[in-house]
Amino acid sequence: MPAPSPVRHDPAPVTFEGLFGWFHPAAGRRGVVLCGAYGFEQMAAHRPWRALAEQLAEAGCPTLRFDYPGEGDSADPDAAGVESCVAAIRQAVRYLRETAGIAEIVLVGLRLGATFAALAAEAEPVDRLVLLAPVATGRAYLREMRLRAQTIGRLPDGSAPPAEPDSLTVGGFRMEAPFQAALSGLSLTRIASPPAPHVLILGTDPGALAEHLSAVGCAVETGPFAGLAHLVGDPIFAKVPEADFARIAAFVTEGAESAATSATAPPAARLAGPGWTEEAVQFGQGLFGIACAPDRSEPGAPTILFVSTGMTVRSGWGRQTTRLARRLAREGIASFRFDVAGIGDSVGRPDGSRPLFAPDGFADVIQAVDQVAGGGPIVLAGGCSGAHAAFHALCRDPRIDGALLINLYCFDWDPEQSIDSVIRQTYGSASTYATLLKQGDTWRRLIRGQIRVRAIGGVLARRGVDAALRRIRRAFGPRIPGGSVARRLTALRRRGAEIRLLYSAGDPGLAALHRHIGRNPDRVARRLGAPVSIVPGADHNLGSAEAQAALEQALRDLVRATQRSPAATAKRPAPTVSAWLQTVTGRA
Repeated sequence: MPAPSPVRHDPAPVTFEGLFGWFHPAAGRRGVVLCGAYGFEQMAAHRPWRALAEQLAEAGCPTLRFDYPGEGDSADPDAAGVESCVAAIRQAVRYLRETAGIAEIVLVGLRLGATFAALAAEAEPVDRLVLLAPVATGRAYLREMRLRAQTIGRLPDGSAPPAEPDSLTVGGFRMEAPFQAALSGLSLTRIASPPAPHVLILGTDPGALAEHLSAVGCAVETGPFAGLAHLVGDPIFAKVPEADFARIAAFVTEGAESAATSATAPPAARLAGPGWTEEAVQFGQGLFGIACAPDRSEPGAPTILFVSTGMTVRSGWGRQTTRLARRLAREGIASFRFDVAGIGDSVGRPDGSRPLFAPDGFADVIQAVDQVAGGGPIVLAGGCSGAHAAFHALCRDPRIDGALLINLYCFDWDPEQSIDSVIRQTYGSASTYATLLKQGDTWRRLIRGQIRVRAIGGVLARRGVDAALRRIRRAFGPRIPGGSVARRLTALRRRGAEIRLLYSAGDPGLAALHRHIGRNPDRVARRLGAPVSIVPGADHNLGSAEAQAALEQALRDLVRATQRSPAATAKRPAPTVSAWLQTVTGRA
């Protein structure tokens, strides 16, 4: 294949057939549709998947990646299921052909997305097919997901979340009974005709599927997929599998021809649903977000800025942010969900680090405030590291009228702490062991000698000494702007800002709350201006339906309080959807 054009074009957000995606232009006649994994696995893979799209475009292949119906930022179909996902891939293929003028098409599918891609290719002819750790049968996939559901989103005491009777929840993503039933009937060994002339399968044991596809007339290549675990395992630790992606790029571009000019796609159109309209917004210094506007705005209602939590893309853990934004829009409340630098579709941080508890993380939040300012009151909502960034932005920017801080791990990050160790030790705290000791089975294991008490005690003692030394160093270190946590909270309350704290019962972040504000609930409520909300039986990311309902109620309470607060007493006319979007996007 001739060398691709050195001219580089930035990817553009696009919408088609109710789907949201990104088009990565390139000067080539062969285009690629990336068919992502499903649910939690794609949330983990989001940023490396974007890196693959960029790599393929740089190699000369115009590339489209998108969210399935009911996933990410796409619209919700009447009935989300296997057929709607397969149909979406076919729509993406037609979009590349008709809109970008692409002649040859390659489908690259990951996990369940690989299965969807193979099924889509039966009715929508493609030239090449890449199956990455494909799901050979839906039954096997469901068994695997049931096991993963027991390990992802464990409760603060280390136990697995309770299973829901009619659905399967993996990392906050629910598969309802009809979807599971449809998956149960899937099997790639039932494909009777070649889905593509050339197929590449990367996975642990591709032999049986490779033999079947060869038997129906495909030229099949196989290989291992060494980087799979780091790709779909956890969004915090997701890594780009460089060797695997290089193998994919070589297969995709083999024999492809370049074009004189880059294929282009029209700019993103607005996506609309019942009571809401959304538009993609690129703002600030390389940041990206989605503005969600209500068809009818509630007078005096604030705009909610959803701050990225952990390394989770803007749609949220279990897609809860997208769903919540659209429900609030139906009630007249506008919102803006965005990725801070280093997450999702925003630019990377200059030093290549992750944004978790970054000392300058509040600056990205303030850039988002700049984007929506002028449309009424503003409140923030963020969890864990997102709550940390939101708290510091709230303290620094008087335009912010309030914040909901969810499972705030700390008010001020200690730079001597290792982020990786804090994440990995979240459920190894003293409170975890105390909770386990209340359980009868734990006592029995102690009696039998199956629990190493001395080792546990040593670990806890070392952590206690380390924590004490850090507190001493902080006491003699440089002063934090605004003074102590208590002093900053007092200043915020005096300013009229509304502060709400919400925690999962037993969450490690409660230790910082008790250390800085106290343990007495009445005293804490007086300092904050409202009681702390504790959600029983919830994991750190509030993945269950009950926990998400509690989060939504807390956010509604904050919205009402902000409307009543002195900072929001000035009566502002309710903006129209077009006026609010023009404020946020700068476009008419």
